[in-house]
Amino acid sequence: VFGVLNLIVAVIVDTFAENRAKDITQMARELDDEEAIEKKVLSNIFKKVDVNGDGAVSFDELVDGARRVADFARWLRVLDIDQGDLGELFKMVD
Repeated sequence: VFGVLNLIVAVIVDTFAENRAKDITQMARELDDEEAIEKKVLSNIFKKVDVNGDGAVSFDELVDGARRVADFARWLRVLDIDQGDLGELFKMVD
């Protein structure tokens, strides 16, 4: 009887382990999808910020974009980056 109960418990544990592995794989896929979407959104934002269209964002374009491009201003707000921090942000990514 105890052998049968141990077998049942082992099957249940194995089933939960398989489902958990599938959930983790699905979560990783969802994170990858979200990252791709966010990168596309950021790319579009920086295309709007890059006024002269040279593929590079100058400090002046960055400051102007923070005022002019609403989506960029929202991202900066979410990241708690204010006007004074833009210089530091530019130095970090330049």
